[in-house]
Parts: sequence; structure tokens; C-alpha cells
Amino acid sequence: MGWENQTFNFDFILLGIFNHSSSHIFLFSLVLGIFAFAIMGNTVMILLIYLDNQLHTPMYFLLSQLSLMDLMLICTTVPKMAFNYLSGRKCISLAGCGAQIFLYVSLLGAECFLLAVMAYDRYVAICHPLRYSILMNQKICHLMVLSSWIVGSLDGIIVVAVALSFPYCGAREIPHFFCDVPAVLTLSCTNTLLFERLMFICCVIMLLFPVTVIIASYLQVIVAVIQMGSGEGRQRAFATCSSHLMVVGMYYGAAMFIYMRPVSDRSPTQDKMVSAFYTILTPMLNPLIYSLRNKEVARGLMKVLGRGSL
Repeated sequence: MGWENQTFNFDFILLGIFNHSSSHIFLFSLVLGIFAFAIMGNTVMILLIYLDNQLHTPMYFLLSQLSLMDLMLICTTVPKMAFNYLSGRKCISLAGCGAQIFLYVSLLGAECFLLAVMAYDRYVAICHPLRYSILMNQKICHLMVLSSWIVGSLDGIIVVAVALSFPYCGAREIPHFFCDVPAVLTLSCTNTLLFERLMFICCVIMLLFPVTVIIASYLQVIVAVIQMGSGEGRQRAFATCSSHLMVVGMYYGAAMFIYMRPVSDRSPTQDKMVSAFYTILTPMLNPLIYSLRNKEVARGLMKVLGRGSL
């Protein structure tokens, strides 16, 4: 009973990323602007793909799922961070911390596999265009997306169940702006080394397996694009694939930096900065990258806006 009282009847303290200096107030305002832009951009992408029949293809369905994940990811961290900063309260309940851990681990895992599915989609479209409607039909596409959500959710359930099974003591101050698992584990009263090693192995699998699929897919795509006789087709293929590769590079680079380093090399400041990049900045950049570099998305937006004005 004493362990239960110690573990479940308390709040964590999120130390946050900003103080109330003038420079940090400006940065906080910038984050709110990025948050608003990310909400608007990803919502527009989802609605546009839903409303425009010409965008009802596997590639754009996958893109709508990416926007949905980004929308959920940024809403997992920024609203609580903003509330704590504006109210002066830095606490988060154990249930709230568990919800944050589950959501962001699930979404990061699901996005890992979704990006691999998107790479496979481009591989089939460019290398096997005549078989595209068979290899990426609606049933297969939906099944792969559902699998991404399920794998991510299972990862989130396992991580949050184990992370919250440890007793926590001391000041319970998390040196972060949200409940990131490595930061939370530093507050445990018991040795968490075994779990940290298991989590590292899990991260290797969750990151490197999709990365392998992505690299293999794009090596085949690059060869196929080089062999294309049509300059217009080559340019269009490179534009589509380069957008995806930019997103993959930003996402996986930040995730590997955070979760595939030894614990001894971790710095709270570095972790907060990189976490802010992939949980706040990347969800804002994704719709921007795809809309600016994709003529069909731009055409669809103009079409929907024109229809609305009529």
C-alpha cells in the first residue's frame, strides 16, 4: 500500500523549455505560431485530400494519414507546454504523463512504418507502374496503414506500462517540456538499466527496419528514374520522391539522435532542442514541403477554394 501511495498519488513537475526572459517570450510566441500553422496546414491537407476526388489515390491517402499523425503528435505536447508556461503551473499528473508517453510513442512508431509504406508506394508506382493498381489496391493500402497504427499502438502500450511500473521519488522534476521516457526514467528510485537497454533494442528495430525498407525502395527508384527516357517523367518522379526523402531525413535523423545514443551521452538541453524539432517543427514543415513541391496538391487546393468561392 505504501508503494502504491508513493507511486500513484503525485504529480510530476515539467521544468519546461522556456523562462520568462524577453528572448524566451519571443521564442514561446514563435512556437505558438508554428503550432497554429501546423494545425492549419495538416487540417487543410486532410480535408483537401478528402474533398478532391482526383486525390483519392494511395499516395494521397498515405499523405493524409501522415498529416493526421502529425496533427495528433503536435497536440500531444504543445497545448500542455503552453498551459504550464502561461499559468505558471508546471505539474502534470501521473495519468497525464502516461497519456503523453503512450500517444507520442505510438505516433512516432506508427509514423516510422507509415514512411516506409510511403517509400514502398513510390517504388511500386515508378518501378512497376503497370502493376500499381494490383500491388497498391485499396485493400492492401488500408491494411498497411492499419498495421502501422497497430504496431505503433502496441509499442506505446508496452513502453507506458513498463515506464509507469517503476517507483518514482525525490523532487520528481522532469528536465523536459513533456513526459519523454528517458527523462522520466532518471527519476526512478530503482535501477532501470535493463529496461533502457530493452528500449534501445526496440528503438533500433522500430527505426532501422523501416529505414532499410526506405533505402531499398529508393535505390530501386533512383535506378528506374535514371533510366527514364522522358525528361518530364524524370522531373516529376524526382520532385515527388525528394519531398518524401526530405521528410524522412528530418524525422529519422532527429529520432535516431534522441533514442539511439548511449545514456551517458545524453544532455537534457540537447534532448529538449531535438525533441522540439521533431515534435513541433516537423509537423509544421511536412504539409509545407508536400504542398509547395506537389502541383496536384496546389491544383486541388485552388479547385476547392474556387468551388468554395462560388
